[in-house]
Amino acid sequence: MSPRHQEGLAHLLYGINFAGGFVALTGEVGTGKTTLCRYLLQEIPENIEIALIYNSKLNAEELLATICDELGIHYDKNHQSLKNLIDLLNQHLLMAHANGKRTVLLIDEAQNLSMEVLEQIRLLTNLETSKAKLLQIILVGQPELKELLNRQDLRQLNQRITARYHLLPLSLEETRAYIRHRLIVCNGNPDLFKQSAIRKIYKLSGGIPRVVNILCDRALLGAYSTNATIITPAIIGLAANETLASVGKKHSHLPLLFGMLLSVSIAAGIYHEKYWYPAKQQVYTNPIIPTTPIKPEIIKQAEQQIPQPVENPILAPAAKTKSFHEWINNPDYTLSNTLISALKLWGKPIPENNQVDCRYIDTVGLHCVFGKANWKDLLAMNRPAIIEFYSTSKQMPLSLLTGLGENNSIIYFNDMSFPVADVLKEWNGYYLKLEPASIPNVKLIYPHQTSDEILALRHLLTNIDGINEITDKPRFYDDQLVARVNKFQRDHQLPEDGKVGSKTMYYLRNIELTANFPHLKIVD
Repeated sequence: MSPRHQEGLAHLLYGINFAGGFVALTGEVGTGKTTLCRYLLQEIPENIEIALIYNSKLNAEELLATICDELGIHYDKNHQSLKNLIDLLNQHLLMAHANGKRTVLLIDEAQNLSMEVLEQIRLLTNLETSKAKLLQIILVGQPELKELLNRQDLRQLNQRITARYHLLPLSLEETRAYIRHRLIVCNGNPDLFKQSAIRKIYKLSGGIPRVVNILCDRALLGAYSTNATIITPAIIGLAANETLASVGKKHSHLPLLFGMLLSVSIAAGIYHEKYWYPAKQQVYTNPIIPTTPIKPEIIKQAEQQIPQPVENPILAPAAKTKSFHEWINNPDYTLSNTLISALKLWGKPIPENNQVDCRYIDTVGLHCVFGKANWKDLLAMNRPAIIEFYSTSKQMPLSLLTGLGENNSIIYFNDMSFPVADVLKEWNGYYLKLEPASIPNVKLIYPHQTSDEILALRHLLTNIDGINEITDKPRFYDDQLVARVNKFQRDHQLPEDGKVGSKTMYYLRNIELTANFPHLKIVD
């Protein structure tokens, strides 16, 4: 982390460790606010429970429901109200306080919060004992959050902010150190980028880490494709032209130019309707008796203006095979559709409405695993993976990688295949793969217990014995599940007591790992 990020983290840790009031962390888009939040989650002390809200486009009731979901507070989803949710939250906070725990609410993208929701958040700070606040709140957002909090009608909330920090972009020296650090971490040459190239990166990115990453990533790809051994300013310029909009082009006379073009367009339209179109009609509808002799070169020029007939798409010959860039930018390649393709490979059921997200994936005993990797590491996983591609639109193109062929020079996406070089030009390095749900840090599961671990145990056994029991209480360790565990223990010479301890869990996990999960197909 740069000194700026260390200061930002210090403010977040202050908000975690000291009760009372709000903490506000702001910064420009791409400066690393969300990354700091994720790092913070890895540093949380054991006595802290945290509710992390990434989607700030919620109303007051939805926000409270999401907080309850994050903290594991059960409520009646069919009869929820603000009062019921606040009462349940207050009870949970009092119980946590009595057990020596502190609760933190962290809201990312807080600049999108409505006035109604901000007022509700302020009221949450009234949940307290006679000596301490029960809920610490951290707001993380873009600079618009600062402007929002300075509003007169939000002064009560603004006065309760006990720590503020604005995360600035990197300086030139910090940008240089950042690029070198990234290269050293991946065992690369720390001097791969010329100093002049780094200065150009800084000028184009303004020190925004996200933009630095994009420029460097595309520059490395460009250098690879041309066998360049050093990154020069010219390569950075090409990378910027491919990834950034209107790089280095300042049109101070743009409004005037648009005005001139508009005037010319209007004049051309008037001329076309009043003079050119009647003249053309006269030439071609009554060419034998023109009112004025027309020169042959004018007739030839007019003929060139006639639009060519468009072929009937039904009768037209089949189009040429699309390039990968054209194919991947199909709007039908959504996350839901690619997840459905992945579920079919796993032999899992598809919902009737054909709408799948990672929450549904959890219900069938699998888990979405997100990550970023290089091509070599992705292939080493040997699993079908949904990979994401660069795009200028809000929806990132996705496709399910299913196989390889011809010495890994061809990539298969179901029935489509493309050269690996074409795919890697578009891939941004991110992937999503499905893995069996595991049961972390389970010491003992015993019959007639109710917990989330039971649901995970049920899915784990299903992946092994193929039995998919239908039950109204999947989180309850019922007698049918006990019988399945007893059979598994009997088959593997384990104590047949229905209790799932460390030894039984060891056997369950090992057998699950060797189960017939889908792998990448090798096509000769």
